[in-house]
Amino acid sequence: MRNWVAGVLDACCVLVFVVIGRATHEEAASVAGFAATAWPFLVGAGAGWVAGRVWRRPEAVVPGGVAVWAAAVAVGMPLRAISGQGTAAAFVIVALVFLGAALLGWRGAVALARRRSPAGEN
Repeated sequence: MRNWVAGVLDACCVLVFVVIGRATHEEAASVAGFAATAWPFLVGAGAGWVAGRVWRRPEAVVPGGVAVWAAAVAVGMPLRAISGQGTAAAFVIVALVFLGAALLGWRGAVALARRRSPAGEN
């Protein structure tokens, strides 16, 4: 899998998380509000790519997916706090669960598809 495809999938996972969260809380659908919510998690996911050297095997659940997931939350939450946004315990848990399911989930689906494909068609 090409790195850019994996990077786009990771970004899409974060952006879906933001869209659902903002819609759930009936926050204004402004571009600025969306960007303010998204940037900490996108920066965190990017940090995970660097720390985990995800470009080597971007579709791997371990270590790549785990690195992106952990950093998205572990870096994203402090950045939210620094920028004056909330980090309530319930929100941290939701972020951990949703981003974990999304960022690890697409990688797990790729691994499953590869196992099910005939040999040589990876």
